[in-house]
Amino acid sequence: MIIRLIEKKDNLKVASIIRECLTEYGGDHRSDTAWGDPYIERFSEVYVLENNAYWVAENDEGEVVAGVGIGPIEGVEKVCELQKMYCLKDYRGTGIAGELLEKALEFAKDKYESCYLETMDNMDRAKKFYEKHGFRWTPETIGSTGHSGCQSHYIIDLR
Repeated sequence: MIIRLIEKKDNLKVASIIRECLTEYGGDHRSDTAWGDPYIERFSEVYVLENNAYWVAENDEGEVVAGVGIGPIEGVEKVCELQKMYCLKDYRGTGIAGELLEKALEFAKDKYESCYLETMDNMDRAKKFYEKHGFRWTPETIGSTGHSGCQSHYIIDLR
């Protein structure tokens, strides 16, 4: 597997991965999840802004199979959001998601004090994954992420 920053050629594949995963968990066509993100097919443009980054994982055939982003939360200082972390079903449990998360949090440590994320309540496997990697559940929402369809919130201290 290769982990690298997103490129323009990856945009549609990443959008497809996100939509496939959301469909699997009933989040398809919902404007209150990543499905409704107006930039979902333009991440290579969005994640070049300061304090933003998006990484993709390629399999041995060069196919993008997963991705994750880091971005600021508007109006909230020193806290970033782990964004759009999705992995194709066939690649879950392979360790690639952990490698992507590690890369994202390493980037975030230089810029933020904490990292926040939101996920859908029925994504039990994702919630266990985040907890395994040090995130703790929080009842509070932080900022306005636009993902009101994501009822589970997690945070991790980066310092």
